[in-house]
Amino acid sequence: MPNTGKKIVYLVQASSAPVGSKGLLVAHQTEGTWTREQEMVDEQTKTGRIVGYGSKSETFELTFYEEDGDDGQKALEWTYDNESELKVWRVNLNQKNANGKYNARFGYTIIENLESSEPADGFVEINTSLPVLVRTVPGELELPDNFVETALNILWENPGDTTGGFNNRKKEKKTT
Repeated sequence: MPNTGKKIVYLVQASSAPVGSKGLLVAHQTEGTWTREQEMVDEQTKTGRIVGYGSKSETFELTFYEEDGDDGQKALEWTYDNESELKVWRVNLNQKNANGKYNARFGYTIIENLESSEPADGFVEINTSLPVLVRTVPGELELPDNFVETALNILWENPGDTTGGFNNRKKEKKTT
């Protein structure tokens, strides 16, 4: 069965994050692109044409709706503002592999741009280009089955567990 783009997500982490930190899902992702390019060396000689492989380059591009306070989006902004490196994982949640994990690609990137589109009648949309340093490598991640829901804090609640709406809910401390 073909993969669906809805199940390809990108996790990010500032390179300065402490050891043991989790990857952060960038909230409200609408699109992601992973581009791999291969340059070609093409020379003419007296006896004919010589062609060969040149350098490779990779870029991740993300599009998402802006949300104040989202940790994944804050990691992108912090990395850009501080001219630091960003770790990126492209994770395929369509199906677990033979090891019971999700296939992923990992690479270090920098942030080339953060472009904000601010229509009068819609959500603020952010586009970013993340050129990969050196190259990405394949691997696998073990994530809970409900990873996306957990990352967005869409978790089961019993009546009375929280107060407030989805974006501003608070868990009250129980006193006995």
